[in-house]
Amino acid sequence: MTASCYSTIGPFFLKPLVDGCGDLTRASGRTAKGQHMILVGRIAEEGDKPVLNSIVEIWQPDAAGIFQHPLDPRSSEADPGFRGWGRARSNEDGRFEFRTVLPGASREPDGVVRCPHINLMVLAIGVTRRLVTTVFFADRPETANDPVLNCVDDPVLRKRLFAVRDTALDAGAVPGYRFDIHLRGPSETPFFLD
Repeated sequence: MTASCYSTIGPFFLKPLVDGCGDLTRASGRTAKGQHMILVGRIAEEGDKPVLNSIVEIWQPDAAGIFQHPLDPRSSEADPGFRGWGRARSNEDGRFEFRTVLPGASREPDGVVRCPHINLMVLAIGVTRRLVTTVFFADRPETANDPVLNCVDDPVLRKRLFAVRDTALDAGAVPGYRFDIHLRGPSETPFFLD
């Protein structure tokens, strides 16, 4: 659920975020294991107008599907070279970027296996609460099975939750993926209550 475009609440982030917040691939002087990737997106409001100075946060499992969080029973096995959390700011074109790893399939405490995914949160001007969604990765999105994804019945909306491989974003051997976020309108990204 998004707020009216006439709202004028924050965030108002005028200074750049701390350098390196968008790079999850280095922690404690180590480099993350697994397939490194670039995740790029664009935040837009209705009419495809770019949204400047939005904050995008991601948190995800490492390449082995392990979260660095006490609720993950395997957290002690998490990759020490992977940060698991990052933050970026959208520029004047609405663009944001992360350098991370392709997440592995994770396991919930009850044993349910989750499709490879990245959790994503947006704070934007004109939005009265944070927006939360999930970015999924699958070779065949139409057959992906995940308890969160299965909450979205409409196949058109489900497709909007998948990152798209984009070779134009590749950086050498590091593949690029695109995930655009539409805050409202006919192309609105499905958001989840948190």
